[in-house]
Amino acid sequence: MKSFKFYLAIRAIFLLQWLIFLTCKKEFIGQRPGDKNYIFLFWHGRLALMPFIFKRLKLGKKRVFVMISEHKDGELIAKNIELFGIDSVRGSTYKGASSVLRASFKILDEKNCLAITPDGPRGPYHSISDGCVSIAQKKDVDIVLLNYEASRYWQFKSWDKMILPKPFSKIRYRIQEPFSLKNLDKDEAKRIIKEKFDMITKKDSFNKDKNALFS
Repeated sequence: MKSFKFYLAIRAIFLLQWLIFLTCKKEFIGQRPGDKNYIFLFWHGRLALMPFIFKRLKLGKKRVFVMISEHKDGELIAKNIELFGIDSVRGSTYKGASSVLRASFKILDEKNCLAITPDGPRGPYHSISDGCVSIAQKKDVDIVLLNYEASRYWQFKSWDKMILPKPFSKIRYRIQEPFSLKNLDKDEAKRIIKEKFDMITKKDSFNKDKNALFS
């Protein structure tokens, strides 16, 4: 049974996320994906304010399941995103891979979406796991990359170099166009994912972007 302090911490984090998000100016760059189900990938260091993007994507009745490891920090993350109406699938493609792969296949077979941090749960920093490639190719589902940067932020001294935008800063979310990994070998697929991440993971000048989807 979880302690009162555990649930209090989850609520406090949730309120802090909303406080930051509501006080910041936001831009979303890119196009909303179509009506298909997708695998969303984003770096582990962008977990803090990523839940907000899923409502903006307007996925209709599709549910989003975030792959979260079984370790202690994973439990806190799972309970936190639950407050945003986001589901989780527990496990990782490093540990307990067979069970989490089966669960992931079922999620996609039911036409829901899967979200994975390809360098999670423990790195290396900005690495691409074999698991996200295997799932996408096995179920022939397109990948959509997500990222955000902030004009002012705190950066944690953690392996993932997580950033937490400061209140009243500017946050720019980027949405990559869907792409397929069909018929690619593993190394080529991982190279393409990394190259596309590099295109949307960049430090912005934070001037008004004419390609903004909405602000």
